[in-house]
This record gives sequence, structure tokens and C-alpha cells, in this order.
Amino acid sequence: MESLLAQELGTARETPRTLKSDSFDFEDSTMKRRQFLGAAVGGAAALGSDLSGLAQGAVAPVARRIPIGFLGAVHSHGLPKLRLASKSPDWEVVGVAEQDAATRMACEKLGVPLLNQAEVIERSEVITVESAVPDHARHALLALKAGRHVHVEKPPAETLEEMREMIRLAQQARRVFQPGYMWRNNPAFQKIFEAARAGWLGSIYSIRAHMSNAASPGQRREWGQFKGGSMFELGVHMLDPIARLLGKPVKVTPFLRTDHPVQDAFRDNNVAVLEFERGVAVLLNNSLQSSRLPVRSFEVLGTGGSASIRPIEPPVLEIDLAQAAGPYQAGPQSVPLPRYERYVDDLAELARAVRGERPLGVTLEEESLVQEVILMACGMAT
Repeated sequence: MESLLAQELGTARETPRTLKSDSFDFEDSTMKRRQFLGAAVGGAAALGSDLSGLAQGAVAPVARRIPIGFLGAVHSHGLPKLRLASKSPDWEVVGVAEQDAATRMACEKLGVPLLNQAEVIERSEVITVESAVPDHARHALLALKAGRHVHVEKPPAETLEEMREMIRLAQQARRVFQPGYMWRNNPAFQKIFEAARAGWLGSIYSIRAHMSNAASPGQRREWGQFKGGSMFELGVHMLDPIARLLGKPVKVTPFLRTDHPVQDAFRDNNVAVLEFERGVAVLLNNSLQSSRLPVRSFEVLGTGGSASIRPIEPPVLEIDLAQAAGPYQAGPQSVPLPRYERYVDDLAELARAVRGERPLGVTLEEESLVQEVILMACGMAT
């Protein structure tokens, strides 16, 4: 196994960044998702007699800890996820492969073994890719080719071809593939998706989002490698829910600017206008912010009402409906939300999917759509 992985690592280094792949089979993905759900329901029914014993004081079986390894931890989300996985009863962290000296030291302080890439892949059932952005697709493809389940930090790829290849490999080997968009399990976003899908907001005709930060010099250098700049690394968190709520746009117009006095190659002050058949979305994105808290918000307008999240962390959700619907009364109201900690529910969702208990909440069809919309909004579509 070690020698085969070493050969694969060598091959991956020589493979061009843009990969050729077969077209993505939406119908096949949907069928597999239905089969997954059917198997899960059948399995739950089969367990009925065993579960009945719990009411008589029997002790529930402890879910097995899943071996998970990290290819990189240098991404800003890497160490927090590594820390959570190390404390979680769901995961057994086998180690991390990381070259950055400061990040290696931080991993050692967490008590996480430092391994090479081949060792991490060989010993893990799940691979988490938290390397630098230019390495995301290469590392995710390496893990998928080795037959591992994969969680890959956003943005997962620079091209649609790379993304479709990841999806194809995951489908072929029946592996879980989860891109790391950190707000998919944010309760405020989940409430908006519930209201939109139930029709309580009516027909959505407008989305307005704002996503900002203050990029460090290192981030400016790394993110400046991509034409989309801050929109590609940071704006994707908003492009993800926009695409899943409204579908594929008929037209996307990106405005990518560099307005920092340094005048480097990093596009740091951006706007994307996404036009749909019956609606429009506008995303403002910048990495120039000087205020203490990042300006981040998400607003949805529909014919039946509106919903807005501001701030996003900790989430504050306001809903205003023309008529009472679902759990909401007519008029403006603040929505109570459960306590939320970033990444916790994402890792829990991943563990359930790997164990076969429940599929991921976002389908592979949606993942392909999100990637396509991201590239369009970043001026990176080919």
C-alpha cells in the first residue's frame, strides 16, 4: 500500500492542474441518493427490535470513531477543524501532513502526529483537505483516487473540470464528498432555506449579500494568484447559498478591482451581479475592511416576504411576512436560534454520512452548480 501511494503521489505532482473528465451524470447521482435513502430507511426498520430494548434500560451502542487525517492545516479553517476533530467522539485523528513550520508547531501543541502524505492517506478512512488554496483540488483528487471519503476546504477547485472529476470519483467509489462551506449548518441560513422551500417567502426576486474581511499580506499573495481574488476565496461563502436558492443564472457580470494602495495583483474590492430568469442577486465582496467586526450579511426578498441575517456570526435572523405562514406570524419578527459554533455541525454531518446513517444535505448536483456559479462570478469560467 505504501509503495502504491508513493507512486500515486508522484503521478499527482506531474498531473496538470486542469483535468479532463466525463460529463457529470446528474441522473445517476440522483438515483444513488435515492438508493442511499432507501437503504437508510430499511436499515432503521431492521433495527426496530434492537432499539426497543433501550426503553427497558439497555445501553445504546457507542458509535465507532472514524479514522480521519488532514492533508494540510495551513488554511485559516484548518487548525479550528483539527482542534474540534481531536475532541470529538466521532473522530480518531491519525495525523496531519503539513510543511509550514508554524502550522506544524501548532499541530504538535494539539498532540496531533506529524506524518507524510502517504502515511496520512494509508491510515485514514476520511481525508480533510485544509492545505493552501492552490493545493485543494490536487489533494482532494489524490485522496479520492486512493478510495477515501473527502472533506475539502472551499474553494474546492479552480476549474469546473477538476470539480466534476472529484464528483465522478466519489460517485464511482461510493465515497462521501463534502466541500467546506462553513455556513451550510448555520441555523439562520437553514431557516431561510426552510422558508424558501416551503414557499413562505413567495417567489424570490432579489438577494443582496455582503462578505468582507481584512486580508493579511500573506493572504493577499496567496489569493492574488487567482483572477477572482477575494471573490474566489471569500465571496464563495455567499455564492453557495445564492446558487442553491436561485439555481443557475442566465448571466453573471463580475466587477473585479484592486483598490488597496499597494496596487498588487490581488482583486480586493469586488461586485458580482447575477441575473436569473425572474430575479437578481448582488454580492459585494472586499478584503479592505478596517473596522473591528467584518461586514457580513445576507438578505432575501420574495413576493411573500423577506428574510435577513445580520450579523452572520453569531447569527441574528429577521423575517417579515405579508401573511402568517409556517411558524411565523405576519409582519416583522426576530427568529429564535439555537446556539451555533462554526464547523461543529459540519463535522457531525460528515460523520453521519460516512457511517451511512444519513446522506449529506447538499447533493452532488448542487455541488457542481455551486462551482459553476463561483467561476462565473470570479471571471474564471472557461
